[in-house]
Amino acid sequence: MSSSLATDLYDEVAHETAVIVIRRYSTSFSMATRLLGAGVREDVENIYGLVRVADEIVDGVAEGAGLAPADVRRRLDEFEAETERATASGYSANLIIHAFALTARKTGIGHDLTRPFFASMRADVLQKKHTPASFDEYVYGSAEVVGLMCLRAFLAGHDVTAEQDERFVKGARALGAAFQKVNFLRDLSADADGLGRAYFPGVDVAHLTDEVKATLVADIDADLALSGAIVPELPRSSRRAVALAQSLFAELNRRIEKTPAAVLRTTRISVPNAVKTRLLIRALRGKVT
Repeated sequence: MSSSLATDLYDEVAHETAVIVIRRYSTSFSMATRLLGAGVREDVENIYGLVRVADEIVDGVAEGAGLAPADVRRRLDEFEAETERATASGYSANLIIHAFALTARKTGIGHDLTRPFFASMRADVLQKKHTPASFDEYVYGSAEVVGLMCLRAFLAGHDVTAEQDERFVKGARALGAAFQKVNFLRDLSADADGLGRAYFPGVDVAHLTDEVKATLVADIDADLALSGAIVPELPRSSRRAVALAQSLFAELNRRIEKTPAAVLRTTRISVPNAVKTRLLIRALRGKVT
């Protein structure tokens, strides 16, 4: 086999590995990415593969294998270092990192986005509670920059004005923040009881009230309103997929809003498959707001 064919095969296998990760770990994101145009879909799947595996390093898999916190952090540091090497060279022996590096080099994803992400992952090893400042920093690194990475993929090959780019950046950050905050609310019990984490600053998870929950839901709604405003302006290759993702998390937030705080504390809320299908059909018909 020629070196060119061998490279092409390796690239394909790396991407196929990322696809397995997104399909096994997130039915919602997997459903949404299938609405992306060719090329864009592959890039977003490669991005998801990297951030999902990094998240798994700090979310109990490594600890379950018997690694001490210092060893977990060392593995994460190694994962980040290999990501930076691969982004520079275009190659990694780690298939997930290799797939991400292909996308990073193609779309211009650099250290300005990957380093805040890994800093937030590192915080999960070191920090169990957050102040308002550390919470904002954590959400930016763990979620908003992922939205910005995806935005780089959405806009690759498209010319946008400085004003449009500013609006897209604000919307992508808001959507990433909304996703993360919804996940925090949905996973209150797992984070608090299983991982010993309390993300929302000043919120007593054990005694969560309906009033506090309503404030958190309203904050998520504000993020979704900001991100939803830019969806119709996105390129056609990404518009429907982002609309579906936005709809799925808005629906999840509505269900959390209707769930009593005492129930939310012990129950993981989800969107039924039938509702996901309805939202998918709506997105396919071009309903983007």
